[in-house]
Amino acid sequence: MNAAPRTPAALLGSALAADPGRPLVTFYDDATGERVELSVATFSNWVSKTANLLQGDLGAEPGDRVAVLLPAHWQTAVWLLACSSVGVVADVGGDPAGADLVVSGPDTLDAALACSGERVALALRPLGGRFPQPPAGFADYAVEVPSQGDRFAPFSPVDPDEIALVVAGAEWTGAEVVEKAAAEAAGLGLTGPGSRLLSGLGYDTWRGLAAGLYTPLATGGSVVLCRNLDQLSEDGLARRVESERVSATAR
Repeated sequence: MNAAPRTPAALLGSALAADPGRPLVTFYDDATGERVELSVATFSNWVSKTANLLQGDLGAEPGDRVAVLLPAHWQTAVWLLACSSVGVVADVGGDPAGADLVVSGPDTLDAALACSGERVALALRPLGGRFPQPPAGFADYAVEVPSQGDRFAPFSPVDPDEIALVVAGAEWTGAEVVEKAAAEAAGLGLTGPGSRLLSGLGYDTWRGLAAGLYTPLATGGSVVLCRNLDQLSEDGLARRVESERVSATAR
């Protein structure tokens, strides 16, 4: 009998083994009209490639701290699970000057330059597009990640009792993230496998991270992650809830 997953990466592995074809993350950006749907298998492939980039090319090791300067976005979700796969600490909104590495969106590049370690920039363009002009001092994620391997194995086993996530000043181990995510299910309206949660929350709080990634993953559900949801009318939101078969919302 397999042990229960005790890290977010292990949760993803269990989801992949159970039903790789089901939707996991559906992303909307209501400022651009973008919609992306990722199955468990597709999401897991992105996570593996990103973890290989993080561990191999960027030299990240368990215990290193990655300042994650990214909004609620499907690629941010990928990075969070890649950090868990390698065993590095995902410090969401953390100080780049105190981090070993930084991953930044286009709006935080100036702040990210304070990191003396490796720096990765995400354009956050539709379909994972690259920057038209690569930002100086950064590796362009969209250029670097496609050539990475589709399978990932950590150089060192990931300890579920080590710090894995920092957000809004609070720190949690991988095991605590899994436990908290499962405990949030009822409050978020997730009733079990197949539940589908629409989240318009940012990733700068635990609740936003739970709704937008960890709790759907922990409960066998899926998330409709919406950026710039305030630009969608109430009628538009109602149509999305119906078309995406949403069972609960977090706004």
